[in-house]
Amino acid sequence: MKDVCKETIIRTIIMAIALLNQILTVCGINPLPFSEEQMYTVLSTVITIVTAVWAWWKNNSFTPKAVEADKYLKELKTKEKEEK
Repeated sequence: MKDVCKETIIRTIIMAIALLNQILTVCGINPLPFSEEQMYTVLSTVITIVTAVWAWWKNNSFTPKAVEADKYLKELKTKEKEEK
């Protein structure tokens, strides 16, 4: 329950910042001291890094034996949950 509250607060703060940024932009004020090109470059880099780390972190089974092992592991985890 404690983690849920923490995540809710973080999401609310990020949403408030995004809304404030949008309001300032509509009013013709650029709240961020960056050009659009710089923001695009940074955002593209962040997205590339996040997707690369995510792809590396996940279990990517390519060989038939690895896929079969994943199925077996899933069955074991399902069985373990049912026993609890």
